Amino acid sequence: MPPCTLCPRKCGRLRPDGFCRMGENPRVARAALHFWEEPCISGTRGSGAVFFSGCSLRCVFCQNQEISAGGFGKDISVERLREIFDELIARGAHNINLVNPTHFAGAIAEALDKPLPVPVVYNSGGYDRVETLRMLDGKVQVYLPDMKYAQAELGARYARADDYPEFAKAAIQEMVRQTGPYQLDENGMLVSGVLIRHLVLPGHLQNTRQVIDWVAQTFAPGTVLFSLMSQYIPCGDLSHTPELNRRLTKREQDAAEDYLFAAGIEDGFVQERASAKQEYIPAFDLTGV
Repeated sequence: MPPCTLCPRKCGRLRPDGFCRMGENPRVARAALHFWEEPCISGTRGSGAVFFSGCSLRCVFCQNQEISAGGFGKDISVERLREIFDELIARGAHNINLVNPTHFAGAIAEALDKPLPVPVVYNSGGYDRVETLRMLDGKVQVYLPDMKYAQAELGARYARADDYPEFAKAAIQEMVRQTGPYQLDENGMLVSGVLIRHLVLPGHLQNTRQVIDWVAQTFAPGTVLFSLMSQYIPCGDLSHTPELNRRLTKREQDAAEDYLFAAGIEDGFVQERASAKQEYIPAFDLTGV
């Protein structure tokens, strides 16, 4: 088992001694139909979401800390992972949605050796290496990356990753290279392409403006979809980052939306503040694992 270099941290350690604290085999906390993604992902039947444990970022405000930092989940084989994909498809899933997959990219690529009859969605925090993404070229049809931080100091403060902006930008451009401009089917479902997400953080509108500017300046209209999210809820231990220990104000959300529309980004989604509820966080109880 060689030292791991899948994510930008390139720990170079034998797993599970790296930053993600995960072993070689995938660890999964939940596999179920998920209805709370963007409409072009969830559709009417749900997205076949597979929630992986561990994380290469572990942001201090993560809503899924039970699995991202706590590591809750069950270790499974690559063969079982493939069975889970097939079971979700049999239940009617529009797609297979790999949530936080970066540190298991090798196992995922192996599980996808045989093409699936539905799109595969790679739902990552954006902190990906181009070299790792190329392992998935032709196996993933839809990329759903976050663009969390345009400012290195925020990456450092909230995720111990001051190199986040440079890696996320390069990763997203590689994702677009692989998929080309986004394609929707006759029912409005995303069958290929890239949907970039950005979560607005309280007190950090300038970061949001810089993310929007980068997307608008980098990609021509019709190339990518963009989702502006306002679902931030204070989670976890924020004693060392007290500025995050509140929800967004209506003024902050309105300012972010106004800036988005002024930038000319029209392909995508704007999330309502009503989505900022604990009830939208899935139950990590090994369902479907």
